[in-house]
Amino acid sequence: MSSPTGVQIHLRRGAVTAQIAQVGASLRHLVVAGTEIVPPYPEDAATPSCSGVVLAPWPNRIRDGIWQDGPTTRALAVTEPQLRNASHGLLRFTAYEIASQSDESVTLRASIVPQTGYPYLVETSVTYTLTDTGIDVAHTLTNESTASAPVALGTHPFLTIGGVDPRDLVLRLPAETYFETDDRMLPIGESPVSAATDLRAGRRLGDVELDTGFANLHRDADGQVRTTLSAPDGRTVTLHQGEGFDYIQAYTTTGYPGQSLTVAVEPMTAPAEAFNSGRGVRRLGAGESWTLTWGIRFA
Repeated sequence: MSSPTGVQIHLRRGAVTAQIAQVGASLRHLVVAGTEIVPPYPEDAATPSCSGVVLAPWPNRIRDGIWQDGPTTRALAVTEPQLRNASHGLLRFTAYEIASQSDESVTLRASIVPQTGYPYLVETSVTYTLTDTGIDVAHTLTNESTASAPVALGTHPFLTIGGVDPRDLVLRLPAETYFETDDRMLPIGESPVSAATDLRAGRRLGDVELDTGFANLHRDADGQVRTTLSAPDGRTVTLHQGEGFDYIQAYTTTGYPGQSLTVAVEPMTAPAEAFNSGRGVRRLGAGESWTLTWGIRFA
């Protein structure tokens, strides 16, 4: 492994190209018809801000790493020491196995092995497949333990529209409620979206500052939740998330390499602190699998 993010997998289908990093199975670059949709970062750099990484068996944060597994209190490693949280699961820094690959698609696999605070064996896979206008992603989690295993999943793609001032991009996110958080970015309540957090009609990225979890998402007639990022000329990136992805985290930052401003739109099956609240957590029986899908389109 010569790169901090492992083997680099390059996919191409017509005018669509993607780069997937082995570490974290992360979507680290997506270009459609010459326009960057997922912004890249330097080849010799570690993944910034969890960019594109698969988050399992939980997304977001667990306070102090402590959670209740039925009658048992478990203690995970604290991986966000500045806020004293266990953050973004157990595979963030894992070099996945490349299970299969073609010009247009790749499947990566990784095991969540029994460890401090999580005594379960869960096999995971993620398949990235290019389309004519973007990418489709499918995740599968399978419990190989003899006992039922609690799981949740998220992913952390950053979005942009290359060549456009990112401050002028308009983010539309169809959520009716958001999570209020404390100074450790952990939920302390849930409220109807406010003037500062209502993105249903769209807000300029230059006018918002977000590290916000959203719930009560609107689904279209086909069952998909669609979040869009639009340029003034009407070109639009759409992130769609299927059944099971019932939450979104939106995060804006001026610290992404090579970008003056960018936004992560993170589909999640559960919000922060889910291992304690139980919200969105699925308990997989022995041998049971769970498949989830999302994707990105550009038009």
